[in-house]
Amino acid sequence: MKFQVTCQFLLLTALASAQAAAPAAAPSFRNEVQPILTRFGCAMGACHGAAAGQGGFRLSLRGFDDQGDWLSLTHSSNGRRILLEDPARSLLLLKATEAVPHKGGQRFSADSASHQVLLDWIAAGAPGPSPSDARIVALEANPPQWRPKAGERQALRVMAAFSDGSRRDVTAWCKFNASHASVATVDEQGLMSAQGPGEGMVSAWFLSRLAVVTVSSPQPGAVDEPAFAQLAPRNLIDRAVLNKLRQLNIPPSGRASDAEFLRRAHLDCIGVLPSVAETRAFLADSSPDKRDRLIESLLKRPEFVDYWAHRWSDLLLVNGDKLTTQAMWSYYQWIRRQVEANTPWDALVRQLLTATGSTLENGAGNFFVLNDEPTKCAETVSVAFMGTSIGCAKCHNHPLEKWTYEQYYAFANLFARVRAKNGEQAEDRVLLSDTRGDLIAPLLARALPPQPLEGGRALSLEDGSDRRIALADWLTSPQNKLFARSIVNRVWANFFGSGLVEPVDDLRLTNPASNEVLFAELAAQLVRDRYDLKALMRLILQSQTYQRSSEALPANAKDLRYGSHHVPRRLKAEVLLDAASQVTGVPTEFKLDRRNANRGTAERYPAGFRALQLPDSNIANYFLKSFGRADRIATCECERSNDPSMAQALHLSNGDTLQEKLTQKNNRVDALLKLGDQPAAMFSEAYLSALCREPSARESKKLLALWQDCPAAERRALLEDVLWGLMSSREFLFTH
Repeated sequence: MKFQVTCQFLLLTALASAQAAAPAAAPSFRNEVQPILTRFGCAMGACHGAAAGQGGFRLSLRGFDDQGDWLSLTHSSNGRRILLEDPARSLLLLKATEAVPHKGGQRFSADSASHQVLLDWIAAGAPGPSPSDARIVALEANPPQWRPKAGERQALRVMAAFSDGSRRDVTAWCKFNASHASVATVDEQGLMSAQGPGEGMVSAWFLSRLAVVTVSSPQPGAVDEPAFAQLAPRNLIDRAVLNKLRQLNIPPSGRASDAEFLRRAHLDCIGVLPSVAETRAFLADSSPDKRDRLIESLLKRPEFVDYWAHRWSDLLLVNGDKLTTQAMWSYYQWIRRQVEANTPWDALVRQLLTATGSTLENGAGNFFVLNDEPTKCAETVSVAFMGTSIGCAKCHNHPLEKWTYEQYYAFANLFARVRAKNGEQAEDRVLLSDTRGDLIAPLLARALPPQPLEGGRALSLEDGSDRRIALADWLTSPQNKLFARSIVNRVWANFFGSGLVEPVDDLRLTNPASNEVLFAELAAQLVRDRYDLKALMRLILQSQTYQRSSEALPANAKDLRYGSHHVPRRLKAEVLLDAASQVTGVPTEFKLDRRNANRGTAERYPAGFRALQLPDSNIANYFLKSFGRADRIATCECERSNDPSMAQALHLSNGDTLQEKLTQKNNRVDALLKLGDQPAAMFSEAYLSALCREPSARESKKLLALWQDCPAAERRALLEDVLWGLMSSREFLFTH
């Protein structure tokens, strides 16, 4: 024991004396050593950056903890990797060059610049991080934009600027990544290679800073300028989309038919199919403004409230399994009232985040019942209202974004004084803001002054006012670009099936928008419209981009991102179930999940409830479950799935949902049979109800032949089969 203490004392003495004698030009641990450890994988999660480290040697992930990593390298008895008296024999260098066996293999060669930096640092006494170290202030990648042809290559050069005014070429110590490998790739040295047409991004990471290069590669061939010149844009959406298509040499498809637009707009805006009468009236109308008039009528329909209240209930996690029955209904009705009043998005979010009082009287307060501790509040708010996840920064600096550990806990501390107590009623909770209490950052063992993530003023720890007010001021400010961009992206995804950024809740520098100019202009327009979401929806619905046909051209068939044609997508689970109920004329009976039965909750919803009117996600319905409804457990778009599955196909073919609706008495089948002496009118009605179009000549010929050959006793079964065929068709299951 005495020998070990003596050895540690001698090592510390040697370090202290060596550091005292270190020359001024000694490599900086923070700015030169740490980037090498990250660049060559030592500080990554698969190696020593893992939570438990590797081989008794542990570093922080991507080098976010300078002091801790320096201590691990120089002082830890199991992790010590340097030899001051003979720097070249330091285990840090011998392992990295594989002069001695190393499970991670060779990281760099003994004649590399990285080896020399580490050698010089150890020879200088392995000086640790200092408060006086220059800090990185900017990172630039050149060229910032690259427009290659397939097969071309381009070397990147990355420059870092520091607070002392110095600039360094840090290309050799950057981590590189390409966002769309089908457009361009990048190797470990920063050499970009163009792969094919499209737009993507290459990023360089250094010292928690990111620099990006936009790669735009047009399709081969000459742009048909006269064809583009003939396209008159309707609004800012069309201008930005057409400019992007021209840059990428992707021709746009033509206009959707009236039938396609009618069905598409109904399903995307209010979640229900048009009635047969509405369809016939719209198709017969020859007025040039009929699409605009349809849009205005949809925005005023009561079904609009049902649809968007359901969408925002997904986002805000209205969940009867986590809330009491009264609280769940209070929360849902609060959301409905905001949609019905067209409350501006910034006002809605402000009311939500500053809610106080009874959660039964002020349903918005249930947001804090669901998010019942500061870090959960912080993570939910950042995803729901800024479209960005900060969860990784709870343990270390974010590996893909700019958020740091300190920023995370400063932000979460804004919610540390929200309290809830029991109200006068059994199910009631009363929210209030306390004047004391702070969140401790575990690694720092202290509370950080509460502060918004970026651009907001830090509050004093002694300030007893409601911190959420300062948060709401910052979050909903026009200067907070992420706030407007996040809701624009969510609304855009509703109408186009995918966001300008995908996933829709992953807005970060290294995940570029498909059309950055359009994204910025839409966000700015939303701010000018005072966060009026109906104005945003109207702009989208009126655009030629939204009204474009889903029929792709040979030259734009591969485009799924830039708006050259409408991309078909499967209906959401609730919309699809309601559509089946509408076509068959048989409402779905909804039962609560059995898990809620022991809480004294009524087990059934009233007859006639549509899926989009349900306030709760805990519904015992196999159809909704198999078609990917959101469980409302976490604020993440990944909760909802539109991916096809074998379970869906089997349920459509053999399941009881469609079968029971088709065989029930006094349904649509029975109504159609009354037109049996007019089979053409009967089949016309069936097609209009399901597909919003008349049957084609070929379809009519086959159907009429089947009807004539079918015995009278079997005609009901035949009509059931026809409706089943329509509702299980791709044309019904998808918007197009």
